[in-house]
This record gives sequence, structure tokens and C-alpha cells, in this order.
Amino acid sequence: MTRRAQARILSAWLPRLAIERWSKESGAPAEARVALVVEAAHGQRIHAVSDAARAMGARPGMRLTDARALDPGLQAVAADLAGDAALLARLARWAGRWSPLVEVDGDDGLRIDISGVAHLFGGEAGLVRDVEARFAAMGLSVQTAIAATAGAAWALARYGGAPRGQRGDLAAQVAPLPVAALRLGPAVTRTLERLGLKTIGTLAGVERRSLARRFRDADNPLDALDRMLGRKAEPLTATPPDRPPRASLRLAEPVAHPEAAPQALALLVPKLVAELEARKLGARRLVLAGYRVDGEVAAIAAGCALATREAGHLTRLLADRTDTMDPGFGFDGFVLEASWAEPLASGQDGLLAPPPGSREVARLVDRLTTRLGPDRVRRPVTRESHLPERASGWAPAVDTPGGTTHGGRGGRALPHHLLDRPEAIAVIYATPEGLPRRFVWRRRVHDVTRAEGPERIGPEWWRERSSARARDYYRVEDGEGRRFWIYRDGRHGDGRGGEPVWYLHGLFG
Repeated sequence: MTRRAQARILSAWLPRLAIERWSKESGAPAEARVALVVEAAHGQRIHAVSDAARAMGARPGMRLTDARALDPGLQAVAADLAGDAALLARLARWAGRWSPLVEVDGDDGLRIDISGVAHLFGGEAGLVRDVEARFAAMGLSVQTAIAATAGAAWALARYGGAPRGQRGDLAAQVAPLPVAALRLGPAVTRTLERLGLKTIGTLAGVERRSLARRFRDADNPLDALDRMLGRKAEPLTATPPDRPPRASLRLAEPVAHPEAAPQALALLVPKLVAELEARKLGARRLVLAGYRVDGEVAAIAAGCALATREAGHLTRLLADRTDTMDPGFGFDGFVLEASWAEPLASGQDGLLAPPPGSREVARLVDRLTTRLGPDRVRRPVTRESHLPERASGWAPAVDTPGGTTHGGRGGRALPHHLLDRPEAIAVIYATPEGLPRRFVWRRRVHDVTRAEGPERIGPEWWRERSSARARDYYRVEDGEGRRFWIYRDGRHGDGRGGEPVWYLHGLFG
């Protein structure tokens, strides 16, 4: 039986999340002495402080009146706890780049289960460097630690101790840390310190029954110690992804009338549009699902070439297909979901709107795709390849994001017409490596009066067989002013065997 690999948890602590978010959004200068405050029982307390305010003596947890006694010029700003929490939730979803199991840890940290994934980033040290570099690129300070349990990683990230990511005796790594690293309540922490149990190592050496009698079950430090050392489980719960925008409709009685689906669509579209507006999104793909009393689901879908939340357009896209939804013994509920949505901010027509006519073209593409099918309405896209015949292709118009871009050909002109397949030609040239002087294409002889080249394109070794050869492209013009794009496949003495072969690949003008 194979042994399960030891769990490894990375704790990412963002100690300055609130003030760094405020500084970035407000654009305040670095020398501003600012304290973010929250309302407390006995007046305002400091939640976070800027570097300049900290230099004057202000600290998180301090009463605002005490901080202003040290610095009368301290500026107080209400902390946005909800905004900080929303940012942390977005960071948790963003941190899925490192592991599928990420959890928000309190109001200033993340827990990431990196068991079995660190090798993808060059080991745990490489993973830590990547985490810290990416947070730094966003302007966020982060302290990290890796341990076998979530509690130990949390403690090491915030209170130091053993080098981060060090494997070995977990109890020895956390022994020097203060008991506050157990995440106990303030009252329990003060009691332990008064009893002389100031470090985790000292606490671990005390006889367990005496501690169990002294503390209630809810505040028993032994439970926290056992979770930190892995004696008790502390599972992580992944942060749920954003659910797609959706609207639902429940029916009091099953309905089998043919007009049930169109009427449900008319009720659901305004609800979906309202949610799209609230989340500043536009729909790219819609799915209308009708839930039948026999347990079956009838669904129709439609795509959009451009993100939109225009109710009339969304209704027309699906209304053309509602007659295909078989009610069976009746529908008892409907759900309309934007399974693919993209950011769509509000814009003023003529300034931030798409170019004139683009919306009308996109709506036409949407209607044609709905009627004819996605495989019959396509658009050209660019692909990652430097070979001309592979650098472009066709894809469904409404299901394909904008094509990728590639390096091109150094700004040089490409032919206006590219042949589907290069056609072999016979070329006469002065020397084995000289410019072409005459070639025969489709039984017609063309004398070359002007030529430019060569422009070499190497084979794509990751796709081609090992015998693939480099191409030398030339732009040539014949005596009648016609211009061609030809290339020589291979060179004399290139070690690939055989003589070079010439092809015509495109036409200019």
C-alpha cells in the first residue's frame, strides 16, 4: 500500500493589506500620516497605519485619541472592512494559479494547500519566490511560511521561528513561538502568560490533565496545540468560484403549454440583465434550462459575438429556439444563466462605445449563428506559428476570443493572396545559392526582373519531423509587373539530403 504524501500548507500573510489598498485607490503621497480607524466600544481604534504615521508612533489597535496625542497631525480615515474582505476573496480566487485548494485565512491572509504541486514551480523555494514576486507586482506586502499543518504555517508566517519551508520536527520548529501563535482568545493568552507558559514549547511540556481542568473545552489550548502539531485534523475549504450570473423561476404547478418557455424567458431576461449590470458584466453565452417534473432537463443555448446585456437582443437570441424545448409532462421551473460572461463597463455612445456599426454586425452574427449553427458561421483567427500556412485559420464566430498575436515578419509586406497549399515550381538561378532568374508555374514561364530576399523561416521543430528543412522566401517581379512570393525548401549541403525544392506560396496585388 502506498503511503500518502505529507501535507504541505503555505500561509500567505498580508499584514498591510488595508493600508496598501487604501493608498493605491486614493493615490495619497507616501509621506501622508494616515490611520484607518474603526468604531469600538470606547471610541475609534486604529485598524491600519501608513509608514509615515507608524514612524510617529501610531500602531494598529491603539485608540485614535492616544495616537493623536503623539501626532496631532494624524489624519483619520474610516476603514473599509467590506472592501478589504472583497479584495481578499478575489485574491483567493486568483491564487488558484498555485493550487486548486485555497482558503481565506482571517481578514489578512490566505492558506494554500501545495501538497504535490510545488515541483511545478521548481520546488517549495521556487514557489515561495513566485508567490512573493506576484504579490509584490500588485503592490502588496506578503510574508509566507510552509509547514505540515495550517496552524503551524500560520504561526511561522506571523511570528517567525524556523526557516520557512524547513522540513523536520514540527514540534521543534514551533516550540520557540509565543502562545499567541496558537490563535487563542486574548483572555486565554493572558492567562497562559500569567501562569508562566509564554511559549508553545513550555505549554507542550505541561501535564495535559492539569490544563484540561483549568480551561473550558471551547478555550482549551490543548485543542489548538493538537491542531498545530497535526494530532487533530484542520481541513481546508476551497474558496468557491464566482457563480455565473443567473436568474431562476419556480412554478406553482407544472406547465406543459408550448408558450411556457417563451413566457418564462420574458420574465427571466430582465432579472439576468439586472444582475449583469450589478456585476458590470456582459453575456457571451446564454443557457435557458427548463426543469421537467419527470427529472429531465430541456435546455437551449445561444452565443454572442460581443459581450452584451441588452435585454431585447438576449431575448431574441433565445426566443427563436424556445419551440425546441420539449415540456414532456410539464415544466416546474426555469433557469436562465450567462455561462460565459465578460467585464462590460458602462460607456457613453460615441466615446467609449465600440466603433459605429460593430454592434449591428455582432447582432447579425449572433442571429445567424443561432439559426444556422456555430460551425456554419466562422471568423478568421491568428494562431501561434511563424509558418504562413499555420499562422491563421477559422473558428466559430461567437465562441472564440480575439486571435493571438505573433511576431510577424519584421514589418515586411506579405502577399495579398496566400495559396491554400504551396505549389511546386521549376526555377532557374545563376548559382546554387543565388537569386532566382526564371521560373515555370502552371506551364507558363516567368522571367524575374526584380527580386528581394532571402528571408529565412526555420522549421517548427516541436511540430515537424526531424527531416524538416528551413525555407528561404523571395519576393519577385516578372517582366509584366506581376509579383510573386516564392521560397526554396532547403539548401545545398544542409545535411538533410536531397536537392532543394522551390514553391510558389502567394501573389501580390
